[in-house]
Amino acid sequence: MARPEPHALADYPHTQVVTTRWMDNDAYGHVNNVVYYSYFDTIVNAWLIAKGLLDVEKGNPIGLVVETGCHYFEPLTYPETVTAAMRVAHVGNSSVRYEIALFGEGRTRAAAQGHFVHVYVDRATRRPAPLSSAWRELFASIAARQAP
Repeated sequence: MARPEPHALADYPHTQVVTTRWMDNDAYGHVNNVVYYSYFDTIVNAWLIAKGLLDVEKGNPIGLVVETGCHYFEPLTYPETVTAAMRVAHVGNSSVRYEIALFGEGRTRAAAQGHFVHVYVDRATRRPAPLSSAWRELFASIAARQAP
């Protein structure tokens, strides 16, 4: 599989600022790769909460992460303000593929980009739950733009 080119910030309809923390850096002086996934999780779940799609304690359905991936292009560091950007790439019957990119302070080219897939399931049975039309509309509001 060919290595992708870094995405542009303008390719993403939703952004959120994430501030790196002292503990995010590793022995090599940059944000450790596992922390990038934490940033992915943060932007996706913050968006879901803001849109009323995620109630951690009582919500139904719930999203279970079934797949993640990331390509790294440039290091992020502490201290730095990072722009996390998100779009929805695909909506299935009960699943959503989010694409996330992280942009270093003042940058418009991704330092890292990847994906995060939720399968939505019934809280009690853990069986896949079809997404409602209201949920689909919200996901469509941040859908990836199609190339002309």
